[in-house]
Amino acid sequence: MLMRTDPFRELDRLTQQLMGPGTWSRPSAMPMDAYREGDEYVVAFDLPGVSADAIDVDVERNMLTVRAERRPAAKADDAKVELSERPLGVFSRQIVLADTLDTERIQADYDAGVLTLRIPIAERAKPRKISIGVGSGRKEISG
Repeated sequence: MLMRTDPFRELDRLTQQLMGPGTWSRPSAMPMDAYREGDEYVVAFDLPGVSADAIDVDVERNMLTVRAERRPAAKADDAKVELSERPLGVFSRQIVLADTLDTERIQADYDAGVLTLRIPIAERAKPRKISIGVGSGRKEISG
């Protein structure tokens, strides 16, 4: 799986905390893990407090985009907020997928605040044995 690394990720996280919540035009990053498990790649995104209907997963060519929105919890009219540290707003992550992955058969599951995508390795990318034929004598090229 081909992924872009971001050496400034921690700096971006700090900047986003100082600038406020993400918006659709300027989303915040979301933490993720990616690993290979057998014949598929697994990508897990942390999205605690996000409802499943607020998550959008798209694939265009080899670009996987995950967007999610954490909305404020409903409060009573007379509620007074004493402390608010949980980030709200829009979160997004883009990953460039290798050509060896089958983007037509991606499976997505959401459980306990973790979005898990399973991306199978394409059949054409799996190792295979090539049989060798034995020729029947010498061949000459005449011209």
